[in-house]
Amino acid sequence: MKATSRSVEVLVETATAAAKCHKCGCFQDSVATLEHTELSSQFAGTLGRARATFGARAYDCLGCEVCWPADALNVASELVELPAGAGCPTEEPSRRVGWPPYPGEYQVLRFAAPVAVCTLHSRGLVSAVADATPEGVSIVGAVQTENLGIERIIENVVSNPHIRVLLLCGADTPGRVGHFPGQSLLSLVEKGLDERKRIVGAKGKRPVLRNVDPDLVGRFRLQVSVVDARGEERVDEVVRRAAVAASTAPGLLAGELPIERSVRIVPARSPGRLTLDPDGYVVVVLDRRRGLLVAEHYQNDGVLGTVVEGGDAVEVMSTLLDEGLVTRLDHAAYLGRELALAERSLHEGTPYVQDQAPERASDAESCGCKSACGE
Repeated sequence: MKATSRSVEVLVETATAAAKCHKCGCFQDSVATLEHTELSSQFAGTLGRARATFGARAYDCLGCEVCWPADALNVASELVELPAGAGCPTEEPSRRVGWPPYPGEYQVLRFAAPVAVCTLHSRGLVSAVADATPEGVSIVGAVQTENLGIERIIENVVSNPHIRVLLLCGADTPGRVGHFPGQSLLSLVEKGLDERKRIVGAKGKRPVLRNVDPDLVGRFRLQVSVVDARGEERVDEVVRRAAVAASTAPGLLAGELPIERSVRIVPARSPGRLTLDPDGYVVVVLDRRRGLLVAEHYQNDGVLGTVVEGGDAVEVMSTLLDEGLVTRLDHAAYLGRELALAERSLHEGTPYVQDQAPERASDAESCGCKSACGE
C-alpha cells in the first residue's frame, strides 16, 4: 500500500466499520495518536466518526490476522513522525504471587527447565507443543504484540533463572497484522533499548517497553540466547529444536535478580519426630500369590478395622484417603513412599519390608514393622 494520507484514512474507515475494533485498544489508541498528528486536519471527520464508535475497552489486542489500526499507524509513520510508543496499549498488568508472575497465553510444563518456547502469533501451536511434553522445556506461550507482550515475556523469564534459551517458532507476521514480536525479540536481545525505551532495530512501529526497568531488560539479555525458528510450525521439529537447545544450555544463572523472586525455594529438611495419625496406622504387605498390595488399617489400640487391596500404589493410596483412613499429610507422604516401594518389589520379585513409621520410631510394633514382611 502506497503511503498517502488517503490510504491511512481508508484503513481507519475499515476499522471503524468492524465491530470487533470498537472495544479494542489497538483501534482506540491508534485513533487517539492520529488525532495528534499533522494528518488529523486532512480527515478530521473520519477520526470523529471512528471515536464515536468507541465502546468500553475490553482488550488491548485481539491478534487479528489483519490489524487495520496497526496498519494505519504503520503507513502514517512513513508520512509523519509519530511519538515513541504511539498507539500501543501501555497499561501495566498486575503481578501475582507465584511463577509465572504475569498471565498470558501459555502453558507451564516445569519450573527447573532451561528452554522457553514462544510460538508468536501461532496460538494453536502452544497446546500442540505442550502436549508433546518436550524435554527441557519450561513454558510454551504465544505473543501478539511487540510491547506489552514482550514486557510480560521479560518479567516471566527473568523471574525464573533456570530459563537460558528462548526458542522462537510459529508465524511472526501472519497477513498484515502490523506487529512483529519475533523480530522485535531478536532485536531486543541483540541490541537492547534506546533512550526512549524503544527496541533498537525493531521493525514494529510500536516496540516501546514502558513498563519494564532497563535493569530488568539488561538481565533478560544476559540470561537468554535466542534460537530463531520463526515460521516453523511442525510440532516434531519444534520439539527437536527445543531438545537440542536444552542439551547445550548453560546452567542456572547466578546473581541477584533485579525483581523479587516469584517462587520461594525451600530446602528440604528432616521431619524429625512426627505426630501419630489420630485415625490409626497402616501396615503394608504383599500378597504375591494374587499379585496385590495390601494395606491393613489398624486403630491406634491395635485393632484391625479395614483392609485395602489393589495392584497399583496410587489406587491404594487414593482409596485410603477417600475412606478417611489417613488424615495427616506427613502420614500420607510416608505411606505413598512405602506403597511405591512395595509395588516395585511386587513387580521385580524382590523382598519388601516396611520401613519403621517415623511417628513411632521407638515402637516398632505400633508401626506394623514387625509384621510388614511380605515374604
